[in-house]
Amino acid sequence: MQLADRLGYDYAWEVEHHFLEEYSHSSAPEVFLAACAALTKSIRLGHGIRQVIPNYNHPARTAEGLATLDIVSNGRLEFGIGEGATRLELGGFKIPAKEKRALALEAGEQIANMMVMEPYPGFEGRGFSFPCRNVVPKPVQKPHPPMWMACTNRDTIKVAAQNGIGALAFSFVDPEEARNWADIYYGIIRSDQCRPIGHAVNANIAMVSNFSVHPDRETAIRRGQEGFEFFSYAVNALVAHDVLPGRSRLFEDFQKARAMSDDEHVAARKASARNANGIGTPDDIREHIRAFQAAGVDQVIFLQQAGRNKHEHICESLELFAAEVMPEFKVEAAEREAAKAAELAPFIEAAMARKDWMKPLAEHEIPVVPASRPRAEINVSREPAE
Repeated sequence: MQLADRLGYDYAWEVEHHFLEEYSHSSAPEVFLAACAALTKSIRLGHGIRQVIPNYNHPARTAEGLATLDIVSNGRLEFGIGEGATRLELGGFKIPAKEKRALALEAGEQIANMMVMEPYPGFEGRGFSFPCRNVVPKPVQKPHPPMWMACTNRDTIKVAAQNGIGALAFSFVDPEEARNWADIYYGIIRSDQCRPIGHAVNANIAMVSNFSVHPDRETAIRRGQEGFEFFSYAVNALVAHDVLPGRSRLFEDFQKARAMSDDEHVAARKASARNANGIGTPDDIREHIRAFQAAGVDQVIFLQQAGRNKHEHICESLELFAAEVMPEFKVEAAEREAAKAAELAPFIEAAMARKDWMKPLAEHEIPVVPASRPRAEINVSREPAE
């Protein structure tokens, strides 16, 4: 993270998962991101994602934590909402799988309200109830940090766009499918289907990509291919397979099931006419990102910390990309973002006009919260003085 910050990377995303042995031990991202905030200066710090269903994290506590982290980082926080997909997580917190999407969106909307409204009027909903309170502190970014949502397919891309939040597409798709996702997302942003749950629209789509860069393509494959494959295997296995807690053999099972060895991957890439990939040379990844850019993707997220990928190899990849590929994209970024903002401005204005705003309380409607203990009785004589 510190290296990426020094090299000029724009975002760093930290997930939240629970009980997912071997796949993800990031169960307290707010702690990790706070440490990163203290050690970095410019890189934006993303909850990618925060589990927002109340059984995981109460919305008021999430709002407090987000605002505090936004202050500590001097306004560098991004807020991605998520719901969990595995029985390990959902069952551990007794969350009905069929209700998780509705519960997450309800909580996300109320977290945004809590970060903005003074006081928050209170809420009686499907997943939680909460009285009138002023949730403090408030974030540096106004109205609140940009909101995102984890997306794994076309249906969730639609949900993100309908709710006016950024799409964190954590599925590995080729540029052609990425174009389909971007067309769906921005088609809804520009339509009357967008009704924001936040107090601002964050119209952005980010795609995750494999990542291992080296001047020699074969070396890049040997350093990063296995880890990338393990990540994909693990996420699918944790959803589809039975699990014995505390006895995980996920990596062992992956190695037995792996379809191709590193040698076979190297040979296949040599035989292919198309080498554009997130694992390869600087030219390979440059072409790979250009294809995503042409598809309408706003951000590419490099997945690198998986399987047995080595720390020093990850750092070398970050340095090589920053030196040989990043500068040309940095030069274009401001102009591209300005043109996009101008084009979308009328659609975002129309979407905000459709928002269902929570009604603030009038001054006389703010309820008095009784003191923690009753006041001492004071007796007053009504007898006239002599």
